[in-house]
Amino acid sequence: MTSLSVEILAADAAEPITSAGNAQLGIAVLAGIAVIVLLITKFKLHAFLALTIGSLALGAFAGAPLADTIKSFSTGLGNTVAGVGVLIALGAILGKLLADSGGADQIVDTILAKTGKRAMPWAMVLIASVIGLPLFFEVGIVLLIPVVLMVAKRGNYSLMRIGIPALAGLSVMHGLIPPHPGPLVAIDAVGANLGVTLALGLVVAIPTVIIAGPVFSKYAARWVDIQAPEKMIPARPSEDLEKRPGFGVTVATILLPVVLMLVKALVDIVVDDPENGVQKVTDVIGSPLIALLAAVIVAMFTMGRAAGFTKEQLSSTVDKSLAPIAGILLIVGAGGGFKQTLIDIGVGQMILDFSKSWSIPALLLAWLIAVAIRLATGSATVATISAAGLVAPLAEGMSTGEVSLLVLAIGAGSLFFSHVNDAGFWLVKEYFGMNVGQTIKTWSVMETIISVVGIVLVLLLSLVL
Repeated sequence: MTSLSVEILAADAAEPITSAGNAQLGIAVLAGIAVIVLLITKFKLHAFLALTIGSLALGAFAGAPLADTIKSFSTGLGNTVAGVGVLIALGAILGKLLADSGGADQIVDTILAKTGKRAMPWAMVLIASVIGLPLFFEVGIVLLIPVVLMVAKRGNYSLMRIGIPALAGLSVMHGLIPPHPGPLVAIDAVGANLGVTLALGLVVAIPTVIIAGPVFSKYAARWVDIQAPEKMIPARPSEDLEKRPGFGVTVATILLPVVLMLVKALVDIVVDDPENGVQKVTDVIGSPLIALLAAVIVAMFTMGRAAGFTKEQLSSTVDKSLAPIAGILLIVGAGGGFKQTLIDIGVGQMILDFSKSWSIPALLLAWLIAVAIRLATGSATVATISAAGLVAPLAEGMSTGEVSLLVLAIGAGSLFFSHVNDAGFWLVKEYFGMNVGQTIKTWSVMETIISVVGIVLVLLLSLVL
């Protein structure tokens, strides 16, 4: 997940903070994760404290100096909050404006009126896939969460029946489809053709998202039968409003950051010249920060003013939107700190060292390497970059189609079994109001389904190509 990425260059360039052997590193990783799971499940400790203590334990088990472990954890926490903290905050403001103005009500009422009960999971996976195409996972989720929760509440659906399809749509885009940043990194690393990768990516993505989304959500809803958490759902505000924004303008406002980021991605592909004036402009307006900030400002007029809000009401809405996300920001940040500690003690390099002696087909090797790094570090971005760099020499003797499949194999592997060292795991857990066990049964299993179905389809395509 999904996952929240640390600074890529920092992760790549990081020197190990310990010279521990591979066996000790492996034991340290297992012990660190065990400490976190035990503190949360047995002792009911807050996830932020558990992740902090688990990171210190990880460094200690690996034989790293305490000062270096603290520095790694602080760096990871800082990078994660710097990278996504403002995005989560802006998304929360946009979501609160959407809810308080009645805009979310308008979307939900329209969706419920136009879509039958059986078709709702399919509608959610389609909406999430479209929105998730140019977005990092965390941006897509903060945009979609208000709609997902309200559809589940108003339509009296199990949250998993609605939430899993939406998460699947976002996650599949994150791992498999350019112009999403993850696949673009892998395409560049192995020298794949972007158009061919996009076409083959769609062939793999469509059945994958169907299986992991609407189909799996039936089982997820039985395993974890929960309703949308009340603390995340504001009262239906439009009942007290004389007017509310229209469906079209509301959807257009929510899609504004999506469009801006998609324009940036397309210009980067077509122009591909950092000195070009047009690309310089789109690089600015299409950055997640500026795109979401623009959407918030526009929403103040298209939603807030359209609902008759005064300046004081707008200010109050912004204030109220930020308080509920404080805990989420701390947990997500601590997840990033744990991840950076893993990277800095040399776990990623350990996995790469092991993989050099594996004698298996290139596509499966790429997937397994990405899976191993994903499990160890929790970062899809680090898994993608490391795996692509390792298997890049193998691409030299491959056809254009095979090189594109190599990219997709890496992308599928980078999504495997999100767990406690993935900040995205905590993001989903907190937003959906689940405990750790419920999150593993739903989110983690869904990610694994995406990864396994993805590599199976890639291997089948390789037989044809």
